[in-house]
Amino acid sequence: GETESESLLQPKSRLGKLLLLGSRSEVMIEVIEAGRSVKVNQIIVFTQKGLYTRKIMDEMGLKGLQDEVKELKNGGSTDGMNLARKLEKSKEKLREQVRDYVEKQFLLHADETGRELREELLKKVKLSNLEKRNFKDVQEIVIKMAKKLVSIHSKRRKVFKRGQLDIRKTLRNNMQFDGMLFDLKWKSKKVDRPKVMCICDVSGSVSNYSRFLLMFLYSLAEVIPKVRSFAFSSDLGEVTALFEKNSLEDAMAKTMRDYGNGSTDYGQMLEDFKSSVLKDVNSRTTIIILGDARNNYGNPKSEILREIYERAQRVIWLNPESRSSWAVGDAEMPKYSPACHQTEVCNSLTHLERVVSNLLKYSR
Repeated sequence: GETESESLLQPKSRLGKLLLLGSRSEVMIEVIEAGRSVKVNQIIVFTQKGLYTRKIMDEMGLKGLQDEVKELKNGGSTDGMNLARKLEKSKEKLREQVRDYVEKQFLLHADETGRELREELLKKVKLSNLEKRNFKDVQEIVIKMAKKLVSIHSKRRKVFKRGQLDIRKTLRNNMQFDGMLFDLKWKSKKVDRPKVMCICDVSGSVSNYSRFLLMFLYSLAEVIPKVRSFAFSSDLGEVTALFEKNSLEDAMAKTMRDYGNGSTDYGQMLEDFKSSVLKDVNSRTTIIILGDARNNYGNPKSEILREIYERAQRVIWLNPESRSSWAVGDAEMPKYSPACHQTEVCNSLTHLERVVSNLLKYSR
């Protein structure tokens, strides 16, 4: 009897039951109710995000859940430990959901005094939480950031172009001056600009991240002149010409219209890339993939990414989800990560700036 009752272990705490037995919408309703109780609409500054997240979690019954987890761990049974693990995982997922909700409430209710303060906030906010009304501000910030990076990296290029002193040439050219070195000869250094290919998932919630990454890369035309961009939700298409010939807004709208529908299929995207683009990839190509790697349980075809990895200079995967979600549900990051030189969580302008800055440093 005892083992049977253990194998049928169910959560006892109110929050535990909600997280493991309730639907996603039931959880969201509880979050909104708790938010109302703790007056989340009174959030004034971004630094209160943690405070309100904690208040909402407490209101939802965090203490009862933590006590239950502790009790299960102390019990020491295998089923008890498994249930404790499930509850802890669900708690972290909920924390992220609550944090997102608080961030959205902040953007709705916050006092927007002080442009600089607002700029700092928009750099840190999750891009998927931005409303359409924030886009213009964000676009201005992206262009500002890009200009800063352009000036830093074009200066660097000028300094590095000269290379090392060419001793042989210098001595040969200065023989007529009795060994006095008047005419210094420098080894010229060929500056390789990065050849960047950018593959963006433009389905659903990921589309906002793609919008701003493409905006960033195209604002850097001076230092990264050769960006080729591709979009997909299932079939992959090249959108380079769209972005070169249209305003960013129009290009993005057309990209979404042509490629944003349909269920996400990373395997199909890799298949398309292999058949039409792989031949152009060489040891000077950096490939940036932006997407959550959620493949609707289809074939991920990670062996194709391995082929790309072996040909390219670098493969960088930017995932907007937190690392703790990379192996949950239909996410295929564990299969894709080994075929990447670099994997990063990337969901805010600050993250994007860091990635693009590193890309420029690396390509010097």
